[in-house]
Amino acid sequence: MIPQQWTPPCNSQCTNKYAALMQIPWRVFCKKGCDADGDTWDECLSECDEICYKDPVLRDQKWSAYIDRSPGSVSYSEECFHACVAGCGYKFEIPSDQINQVNSRSPKPPIEEKPAAPPALEPRPPCKSILTNEEIPSTSA
Repeated sequence: MIPQQWTPPCNSQCTNKYAALMQIPWRVFCKKGCDADGDTWDECLSECDEICYKDPVLRDQKWSAYIDRSPGSVSYSEECFHACVAGCGYKFEIPSDQINQVNSRSPKPPIEEKPAAPPALEPRPPCKSILTNEEIPSTSA
């Protein structure tokens, strides 16, 4: 068996496309597209969407998107998505014209930060209690 036969053809295509050292992360995401569990082109694309864009990990907890392992910045997410789509294209033998027409999803609005502290209450006017001699106890302990 020669080394070219050690990897599936799709993974070899990813390695060839993203051969430069600076493109290693995109090679990995391309291979994730090759190895996606989806049985159809659309399922593969939806897996790329899940892999590459941050989403909340815990349902109804927007802050939990911070612990999602997807690339952080919008540009990295888009590069990841295009590399993954390339892998899906190799897997399902989709023509490169169609692969290049796939658009990444529009970036989600930024994750809401913690709500701001409630506005400060107006300070109370100082208490004007003046003790008289009758109110001060005169007994000693």
